[in-house]
Amino acid sequence: MHSRPTTIGVLTPFLDGFYFTSVLRGIHQAAQQRGHRVLVVRGTPAYVQAPSLARDQVDGWIVVLATDGIELLAQARVPLVTVSSCAPEAGCPTVMPDNREGVRSAVRHLIEHGHRRIAFVGCMDQDDIRARFDGYMEMLIESGIPFDPGLVFDADNNWQSGGQRAAEALIARRGDLTAVVVATDKNALGMMSALQAAGYRIPDDLAIIGFDDITDAQWSSPPLTTVRQRFDAIGALACELVLARLAGQVVPSGPVLAPTTFVRRRSCGCDPLHGLLHRKGGASDDNLGGALERQMVELLLRLPLSPETPPTAVWPGVTAVIAGNTAALEGTAPPPAAEIDEACQQAVRVTPDVESLMGVVRLLGRSGKRRRARLDREAAESAEQRAEEFQERLRLSLMLARVETERQFVDELGALMRSDHEVSLALLGGTQEESRSLSWLDSTAAVWGCLALWEDPTTRARLVIEGAYSRDGSPTPPLGAACAREDFPPAEHLPLSTAGGPFMVTLLPIRTLRHDWGVLAIVGPSSIEVAGDEGTISIWGALLGAALERDALVQSLSEQHASLQEAYQRERTLSAAVRELGCPLIPILPGVLLVPLVGELDGDRARQMLERVVEGVSRHGARCVLLDITGVPSIDAQVAHALGQTQRAASLLGARVRLVGVRPELAMRLVALDIHLGDLSSHQSLASALEDLASTGVPSLRTRRNDAAEAPPRSSRSATSDTGRRGRSE
Repeated sequence: MHSRPTTIGVLTPFLDGFYFTSVLRGIHQAAQQRGHRVLVVRGTPAYVQAPSLARDQVDGWIVVLATDGIELLAQARVPLVTVSSCAPEAGCPTVMPDNREGVRSAVRHLIEHGHRRIAFVGCMDQDDIRARFDGYMEMLIESGIPFDPGLVFDADNNWQSGGQRAAEALIARRGDLTAVVVATDKNALGMMSALQAAGYRIPDDLAIIGFDDITDAQWSSPPLTTVRQRFDAIGALACELVLARLAGQVVPSGPVLAPTTFVRRRSCGCDPLHGLLHRKGGASDDNLGGALERQMVELLLRLPLSPETPPTAVWPGVTAVIAGNTAALEGTAPPPAAEIDEACQQAVRVTPDVESLMGVVRLLGRSGKRRRARLDREAAESAEQRAEEFQERLRLSLMLARVETERQFVDELGALMRSDHEVSLALLGGTQEESRSLSWLDSTAAVWGCLALWEDPTTRARLVIEGAYSRDGSPTPPLGAACAREDFPPAEHLPLSTAGGPFMVTLLPIRTLRHDWGVLAIVGPSSIEVAGDEGTISIWGALLGAALERDALVQSLSEQHASLQEAYQRERTLSAAVRELGCPLIPILPGVLLVPLVGELDGDRARQMLERVVEGVSRHGARCVLLDITGVPSIDAQVAHALGQTQRAASLLGARVRLVGVRPELAMRLVALDIHLGDLSSHQSLASALEDLASTGVPSLRTRRNDAAEAPPRSSRSATSDTGRRGRSE
């Protein structure tokens, strides 16, 4: 058994989307470099602390955005850091981008463009957004521009939809508004699409600046000017603070700011490449002091490079590209083609922005002008032709590298879609055993998995292992084993690759509207990579919850079916007994037969009834037959016909048939069907039938009645007691 490594726990409300995956990646990379494990829980501090999930597995917590119940987590007295959401009650540091200064730079830039009526759009529910709004107001006031509350528009979320709805309010307010600072890129992109659909030209009619610098900001039309924050750097900083506190270092509570950078693109009215290509004192063709290298790297980054950072630290292949261009100008041997191709692939990894990549080639073309000017005409033309050929080759290599990244992305997206499709088929179309065994993880990038369900969902005190999976041969906990919620997932069974290795552990609560089922633990690369904003683990969790819900419903239906089957068998047994009993003949008085009938009267039973009555009348010399139909559920025309036949057959033998148990609903049924029973008389009860027989001349009944009338009176005590007994009996 290996000792448990230092484990950093991360609480996040979401596992997908550009922001969350980038923060998680930064945390994991920082922990991996130091040989530590990262355990990610989808949830809030309130969810984790209420059942104390994974509490004994975690040495320090990082809480991303959602701080609900963080005071409970703080009581555990383990190092705690929050990301982008302040929690003064927890007394811990909070890592945030420098929101205030980032927005100040955006407002300052718009003012330099001549704008004075500048709006702000954002969702004020988040600490980050409120800090950005503060920076907006500060810069306006410092610039002598009065703050106008009418230029502040609320977005109901941080996504495209929030920006689209804010655009509707902005259009209604339009007035002399000329520019907008939007609190998130997604809000800005949603707003741009709505404004353009309404006929606005951006930036001619309205300049727009966002915040975040997500990938989509480069591809919007026009490309979005924004404030760049490094989400992975924020995650790495949060990890470093937790580890510092674990090491006993004093880390003050309160905000810890990560730097932001203003990135110019076209949505604000700038031509950023023009400014960089025509910078005064541009690089000479001799690249003195690496000035050309620095300028080319800054073109890729779209921002100035700090003086202490060498250009090759960002783009190692920049020297090969410059050497190739110089060789073309001088007519000497260029670097190998493979070296240039590698340099182009590196450039694309720095930025996929085609405009920046082509700007690098344009800058190279301008850098050789002075060198060619020193040559004679023929030599200059030859040098220019060789340089243009090299630059054309460079463009092609850059485009091929760019297309290759797109191809890889499309392949990854296709693989992700196929994987999710196979998972959905396995979970929604498979058996209960297949969904709980986690065999469906074969079609994913996960290397290890464990499904544990609550032993008692009301207390959520212990988890029972229901399924386990291992692709790399790592041990898995035994099925059926119980585990305290604080100890899940069992550390002794987690793969060694999670301790400073390439994989992190993700805990996904499996919940539906009706049930909290348990927890799915997954080990995979970077918590399973995502494509765009579409996650994978969250989809698996939803599908697994649906599968468990379906299995529970099927089991419930199966139990109900078994119960109905049992009731049906009892009914069949009773029906068989009734049929076996047939039509019993009970001589209740001399000359009087009682025939109790139970159950439906079909054709067979009708014939049986007719035969038994005829037989009984002949054998007992009966004068009256009481057919008790109290136990017959319904009477239709066929049953009425059978009763009439029985009456006619009995009358031929000198007996009369009376129906007993004709309830009001049966009588109404007879009337509704227009059924006439002929000479059959009917009675609601056996008692009323016997009473009627006594009054109409059955000797035995009349004699008993007269005897009762002539009997001497009893004592008052006996009469009272007998009356009480009769009352209770009746």
